[in-house]
Amino acid sequence: MTSSSPPPLRLASLASSNSDILAALGATGWVVAADSHSDAPGLSAAIRVGPDLNIDLDAVALSRPDLVLASLSVPGMERVVDGLYERGLPTLVLDPVTVANTLDDIRLIGKTIGLEQRGKEVAAQLGADLARLRATYARPPRVLVEWWPRPIIAATRESWVTQLLSGLGAVNALATRPGRSSPLTLNEVRDAAPDLIVCSWCGAKKLRPEVIEARGLGVPVIAVAESGLGRPGPRLLEGARQIAAALEGLDLTQTRLCGAGTAASQIA
Repeated sequence: MTSSSPPPLRLASLASSNSDILAALGATGWVVAADSHSDAPGLSAAIRVGPDLNIDLDAVALSRPDLVLASLSVPGMERVVDGLYERGLPTLVLDPVTVANTLDDIRLIGKTIGLEQRGKEVAAQLGADLARLRATYARPPRVLVEWWPRPIIAATRESWVTQLLSGLGAVNALATRPGRSSPLTLNEVRDAAPDLIVCSWCGAKKLRPEVIEARGLGVPVIAVAESGLGRPGPRLLEGARQIAAALEGLDLTQTRLCGAGTAASQIA
């Protein structure tokens, strides 16, 4: 008896974004090892091999994966990837910096594990759902996405956040600042002139937008779970929907914050 379904691979997923993609593809039942942060449904049978920056590489090897899905979206994971290669483990490394890269990764994972058509369908649906959230504003709202509060670290130009916000009709308030993320002083946040600040702290047990509000910037703050914004995968739609709703409620007739000696007209 023949079947059109591919034989299940033994997969190891070492980043939450990869696990979310596998869940959307219907393949979490194939995962034999996963990082400790992955919370996608269907991972109950997978052994946990530690947090993304401190993966127990020997435990990954002992799980005998046919393929390891690694990522460089978390700074510092280069060491993990090097360790996988040293152990001769078959590894697919994902490194998305845009939404388009993320859609490509969904298709790539689908194709690599024998679910090519499903990968195409998931990517197409995510792209269409994101496109429907686009709005038009008199001027594009400036949004700052904060990854950590002390020191303040926020998403900069080479982050999927930049294209995600552009797709909503907004702009990353730090789009001219190089890199994927950057530490900021409070004055630098002020100079970025955000209309909205998104609290999406990575690895935090609890988001506390009131900490950002207490800085006295007078900018609306919303909380978006890291799972909906910090993971380049299908769940970006969750964060995009929350930001889109917040943008609809903004009063963009108000003068934006300016740094010392900076005229509003210069940054409008």
